Amino acid sequence: MDRPLPEGVRHRVVTIAADAFGSLTTAELPTQLRQYARFTPTRRAKFAGTALAAALEGDALFRQRIAGRLREAQAELAAALEAGSPPPAADPLDVAAAAYLLRPPGWAKLVAAAGEEAERAHADHVGEENARELERLREELAGLRAAAQEEGRAARAELDVVRKEADALQRKLRAAASDLRRGEAALRKLEGELDRARGTAAAEVAASDSENRRLRSRLAEAEAALEASRRAVREGRSLEDMRLRLLLDTVLEAAQGLRRELALAPVQVRPADTVDAVTPAAINPRDIARRALAEDDPQLLDQLLALPQAHLVVDGYNVTKTGYPTLPLEKQRLRLLGGLAGLAAQSGAEITCVFDGAELATPVLLAPPRGVRVLFSKPGETADELIRRLVRAEPPGRPIVVVSADREVADGVARAGARPVASTLLLRRLSRM
Repeated sequence: MDRPLPEGVRHRVVTIAADAFGSLTTAELPTQLRQYARFTPTRRAKFAGTALAAALEGDALFRQRIAGRLREAQAELAAALEAGSPPPAADPLDVAAAAYLLRPPGWAKLVAAAGEEAERAHADHVGEENARELERLREELAGLRAAAQEEGRAARAELDVVRKEADALQRKLRAAASDLRRGEAALRKLEGELDRARGTAAAEVAASDSENRRLRSRLAEAEAALEASRRAVREGRSLEDMRLRLLLDTVLEAAQGLRRELALAPVQVRPADTVDAVTPAAINPRDIARRALAEDDPQLLDQLLALPQAHLVVDGYNVTKTGYPTLPLEKQRLRLLGGLAGLAAQSGAEITCVFDGAELATPVLLAPPRGVRVLFSKPGETADELIRRLVRAEPPGRPIVVVSADREVADGVARAGARPVASTLLLRRLSRM
């Protein structure tokens, strides 16, 4: 051919070659095309189009193999081209592509004629598209002109309305300026009257200040006179009190001197104490255990608290974490102290509840219930140590009951003479209330 292959014919040739590409073995493919053997026909035509066109143009054997596949696929078109009579109804691009691959006599003229016909068809199509686009643009221009005319009429109408509103606003502005001038005149008049009122008020204030100073002076004189009279009364009364106190001290010192002179000892023995008889032994908390009561029987705690001058010491957190550990500490304390208040009201015993305060950042704000003493251990001291100090502070012989599940606390208070009981015993007793 004396000129390049028309673009339409070239595209059709590449498409035919890409479709027939897959039916060839790797050995039948040119070396530069073997990398595209696994591609689909569409991807092959897209990415290997230039390489396919170059191979068809330069490799006659490859072109003949593609022509053979074309002859098998389009036998009638191939036979007509080889006979020199292409079918008139066939697509010129198909005829030109087949002629390029099959190379029948006069194939170059067929390719050139098909290319010219395709160019004419493309030019006719482009002309029709341009004509339709031109008509569309004309219609759009007419619509824009109509819209511009309508917008112009609307703008002129709006301008008329704005002019009327501007005239009305100017009239209102002139009226407002006139009102402003009248208001300024009235304001100046009021300012003058205000200045006169201020002067009058200042004179009245100065007069009232003078009267207040005079009254304050008279009040100070009256207060000084009243203080002088009170001082005189106090001096007279203190003199009489001093005389009576001196007489009382004289009598007391005389009595004490007489006691020292006679060497009188304090009276410690009563007449009934001199009578010879057998006195009953005093009951203590350890005797309660010999009355056949289980260690978790609530009646045991009732009998212990019924002892004279009994003192119940409760390890607070030990009891609450045994009975209701899931509650917050504040609610644990309130629940336990509420039960202890009821127990104190029923038994009349002295009750002290001890909480561990060694790790508290700030003091706990708490209103202890009636009949219950609430104590927190000091920083650096545990609740167990505070309980031991409370037990040691009691006089020998007083019934002391300590509620704690801590074995070390129980052993320590038992050696000091107190009776330890389990936390579950107190919890069961409080559940009965």
